[in-house]
Amino acid sequence: MRPTVLCFSGLDPSGGAGLQADIEAIGQSGAHAAIACTAITVQDSQQVYGFEATSSDLLLQQANAVYNDLPVKAFKSGMLGTTDNIAMLAEFLQDKPNIPYVLDPVLVANSGGSLGDSATLVNAFTTLIPKASLITPNTVELRALTGQNQIAEAVKVMFDLGSNALLVKGAHEHEPHRIRHWLYVNGECVAESRWQRLEAEFHGSGCSLASYIAGRLAQGTQLKDAVQQGELWLHGALKRADMPHAEGQRIPRRF
Repeated sequence: MRPTVLCFSGLDPSGGAGLQADIEAIGQSGAHAAIACTAITVQDSQQVYGFEATSSDLLLQQANAVYNDLPVKAFKSGMLGTTDNIAMLAEFLQDKPNIPYVLDPVLVANSGGSLGDSATLVNAFTTLIPKASLITPNTVELRALTGQNQIAEAVKVMFDLGSNALLVKGAHEHEPHRIRHWLYVNGECVAESRWQRLEAEFHGSGCSLASYIAGRLAQGTQLKDAVQQGELWLHGALKRADMPHAEGQRIPRRF
């Protein structure tokens, strides 16, 4: 069968982000998505209202059931919600160092809604950073993870914490007509991409990109190529995005 990406992510009832975004993006990449559900959230396409996290024991049972059954060739994590879940994932990954792992360090939703205690999660994420083949923070998350305002300094801190590769997403920077992303490997910038800024906000774009990249890595694609393919695919999905309301966040059309 197709190689499997095992995702650790939460349920977004609107289908814009979270595990549905993972399933759709990974399917489009050519891989198969399996999910260990980390939380049930209460949200629509515009706002997060609350969530209830899965216990770490139940999360581990889900992960083991999939890992022992399907050809898992990559891991991806999004919303983890609690420090217990982060600790469980770090332990789960401990004896699987040769399987690519994409870490999307979700702290808050694009709408600003809480997906866990950000300050507490930041400290816990340090246990996952060295285990990730690629970390995909936007610049807001990058600053939160490092305490550094300047991107160059924040990147340096991430590699001091043990990062292997870092895709810094620049949509939150104040460049009116373009968005820039930077790919760093072993502390060096190996690629910079520039994209036309679309006149909208999007719900689930980060989940989608990280998952598509994980799907390509599961199939043996080299990291730099997987990132480039993911960015190109995502830009198309955003240009075609569904618009639930006249104003507000849009949902990427991943098919």
